[in-house]
Amino acid sequence: MKKTIIAITAALILSPTIALAGNDGHNNHKQAQFNYTGPVSTITVAELLKDTSMFTEKNAIVDGKIIRHIRKDKYLFSDGTTEIQIELDDDISLPSAINETTKVRLFGEYEGGKVPEIEVDRMQIL
Repeated sequence: MKKTIIAITAALILSPTIALAGNDGHNNHKQAQFNYTGPVSTITVAELLKDTSMFTEKNAIVDGKIIRHIRKDKYLFSDGTTEIQIELDDDISLPSAINETTKVRLFGEYEGGKVPEIEVDRMQIL
């Protein structure tokens, strides 16, 4: 009898938790993506490369072109004067294909070190 009461009590305590596990408190409606086209503060690749300390990590927005595929998710990016390696996130998707002449804006995190690079979170075709 004691075990039955404990089992029922445990079930009553856990039921709301289990019921809400699939819903994180938000509506599961597809959210519209925000697309701002106004001015943005960008930085040059040369400015980023002034600090190549392995401890350097900072958000960066750069404009330029992806000029070459290096390997896997690594590419070479140029802002027209200086080049830097970039790494593209797996979930980046664009409405159309791009090539080495397509001007893009990259949003990501600059990391210094032996091979400084920008880990790109988002890309916008300009």
